Amino acid sequence: MDPLTSLYYRQEIPTSRRAWLRAAGLGFGSLSLSALLASETLGRILDEQQTNPLAARPPHFVPKAKRVIFLFMHGGPSSIDTFDPKERLVRDHGRPLPITRPLAFDKSTPGPLMKSPWEFRPGGKSGIPVSDLFPYVRECADDLCVIRSMVGEGVDHGAALLQTFTGTSTFIRPSLGSWVLYGLGTENQNLPGFIAIKPSLAHGGAKNWSSGFLPGAFQGTPIGHAGRKVDEISKEPIEYLVNKRSADEQRYEIELLQNINRRHEALRRSDPQLEARIQAFELAFRMQTEAPEAFLVDKETKATKKLYGLDDPLTADFGWQCLLARRLAERGVRFIQCTHSYKWDQHSELYNLHTQNAREVDKPISGLLKDLKTRGLLKDTLVVWAGEFGRTPVSQGGDGRDHNPYGYSIWMAGGGVKGGFIYGATDEIGYHAAEDRMHIHDFHATLLYLLGLDHERLTFRNSGRDFRLTDVAGVVAKKIVV
Repeated sequence: MDPLTSLYYRQEIPTSRRAWLRAAGLGFGSLSLSALLASETLGRILDEQQTNPLAARPPHFVPKAKRVIFLFMHGGPSSIDTFDPKERLVRDHGRPLPITRPLAFDKSTPGPLMKSPWEFRPGGKSGIPVSDLFPYVRECADDLCVIRSMVGEGVDHGAALLQTFTGTSTFIRPSLGSWVLYGLGTENQNLPGFIAIKPSLAHGGAKNWSSGFLPGAFQGTPIGHAGRKVDEISKEPIEYLVNKRSADEQRYEIELLQNINRRHEALRRSDPQLEARIQAFELAFRMQTEAPEAFLVDKETKATKKLYGLDDPLTADFGWQCLLARRLAERGVRFIQCTHSYKWDQHSELYNLHTQNAREVDKPISGLLKDLKTRGLLKDTLVVWAGEFGRTPVSQGGDGRDHNPYGYSIWMAGGGVKGGFIYGATDEIGYHAAEDRMHIHDFHATLLYLLGLDHERLTFRNSGRDFRLTDVAGVVAKKIVV
């Protein structure tokens, strides 16, 4: 350091503007250099995103979770029969509904209050009550963050599913998984970043995993659908992707095809569907190197397959979905949906059919949670269990329950949420959320927050305005975050 600058820092001479500028000169140079390097880095990132929209992107802040596995129970499981016990229903079983019934799916006169036919027992050290419908999941109670105060607006399945997965019940919008992929990209360029395993084709169908007005590269990739058996679809990705021709031959063909598509695209000046197809061809080419092995569920050990229930015809279907989800998660797939469809809509025969449904998914879900935890993946994998709504505390058809979006339960595990924790509450009979109400917009904002994304900053300009998953609402439930 020169003498003048040294004297300046020791404040042994009065500070003049000239002296200050001389002392700070090196700092200005450093700022300029850092700005130049930052702009070059940003330029490289933007160039990479333009040529590869699925390139991994930094989150807005340090995330708790890196990926999501969404276990969807299509039809609407009953919260008051699974994770939200109500003593008043036991006490007032058979009495009339003590409140004015809100808008309902079934317009007929409601039946009386109906207690749960299942016993609730505490699980784990936390003592979270879980009904006898889910004895295996009860073993994982200390990993569960049970949200008892979910609120939606759709009283019918179509509207409720769309709102659950897209944030709106009335318009076609990008799905939750597409928003996540748009915000973060994918960790593995050789696999789709968003995969829907056996999704339902009913109640919105592909809209529940589509990219909406986002670029087509962010849409979900379906593996089969709910109407097909696992045996029919489990080997298809392997058969379709394995190619006996050399990599050079295939690369020559794909480049020829892409050149034609790019010329076509230039003439049309902008075609989202064509751009999505171009990206799909590239992804399909890259998938040949890794996807076949990822889908080889049969390579798992006998003990692992038994853990997920693949040895039992009753649990094998959903067990395969959950095990495949784990294999995809550990290979860097960002968002994975598994669907148990369409079975939970018990307007009648609640006891028989809810019992059957729970037996099909209970062991596989428990197996997934235990397996993720053993492999060290649960800490940064957010597992979500949810239906599109809950069910009413009054009976329908004698032994069933109607739809209830006004107060229902879901749970999360891993990925930065508090385990062994209950958030929110419904009223005495389990009809309305009464404490720490969590609207679907709040749920989406919280999920994005756990992934390191600010839901107010994650926007996309369409038709002259900036859209976001949470529309103009959404509050992060920080009480559930570790």
